[in-house]
Order: sequence, then C-alpha cells, then structure tokens
Amino acid sequence: MRKKLNITEGIFPMPVLMVATYNEDGSVNVMNAAWGTMQERGTVALNLTESHKTVKNIKATGAFTVSIADADHLIEADYFGVESGNRVPDKFARIGLTACKAETVNAPVINEFPLCLECEFIEYQDNEYGCGVIGKVVNVTADEKVFVDGKLDMSLVNAIAFDPYTHGYYKVAERVGEAFKDGMKLK
Repeated sequence: MRKKLNITEGIFPMPVLMVATYNEDGSVNVMNAAWGTMQERGTVALNLTESHKTVKNIKATGAFTVSIADADHLIEADYFGVESGNRVPDKFARIGLTACKAETVNAPVINEFPLCLECEFIEYQDNEYGCGVIGKVVNVTADEKVFVDGKLDMSLVNAIAFDPYTHGYYKVAERVGEAFKDGMKLK
C-alpha cells in the first residue's frame, strides 16, 4: 500500500552544489544550491532567485563555478546555504577554506571541493515555471586525489546529496552498477 506525501521541492537525491563567484571587490562568494542540474551536456541550470548575491555576481562577471560538495566539508557546505552573501559579504573568508582563480572563467575554484565545473553565464530565465541561471560548462577540473589509474573515481569524490523530504544530507559514494550495460541482460 502507498501513502500520500506532501508535494515538496524536489526529487531525491538532489546534488549539493557550491556555486562560487567573485564579489565586486574581488572577494570570494559561495552559495549552496541544491536546486541545480545539467540541462543538457555542457549546460548547467541552477534554480536561483535574483535576490541572491551570487546571481548578482554572475550577471556582473559573466561567470561562475559549480563544485560538488563532499562529506568532508558538509558543515561548510551547509553554512554556505544558511548564511547570505547579501548579509555577510565575507562569509567565505570566515570559514577557512581556500580558493584559486578558475583556468578559463572569471570565477573562483574552491580548492577543498574535489570536482568543479567552470561556467560562462548564458542567461537568466524567469517565467511561470521557475527561475534560474543557465551556464555553459567550458572546463571541468578535479583534484588528483580523486583519480585511480588516471581515471576519475566518483566514490573518492565522496559527494553528498540533499533530501528535500526530511532536509537531510546523504553520502553518495558506492557504485552499484554499470549504466547502459546492466539492463542489457534483460534484452
């Protein structure tokens, strides 16, 4: 038997994305955005309102990065979601993480998060079905510590996911199958 639930904001699991920009003074700004996805290969869609400092920065600089939050930095990642850059402009500096300039765009890469997409701002959409930032992924980098035999190992990224039903975070670490292969057994 199935039980009816309230309609919520998303589908589980939702990625925990760290969206980073530069403020007008060149300092680093980061926000936690669980409402984001790949719209198509090479295009990121982030459901963000224009009231976010991050969106203002994206429009001003034309660039942003999207990092995958990891379990080792869950507290910092959550802080970036509960503290506003509009209220605390130096929130990144307060917590002790480090950043470097992205290779291809005018945005910071947060060194402690192992996987990062560098994005050029395409447009801001606002209509009856939602709002958000659309960006073109122009470069992807990963820390060497998440590679095995020269290949990215997502289990080492130790990514976390957001549960919109209970507001929990979960580790996404264990590989359980082979996409586009395991189902072939039923053909």
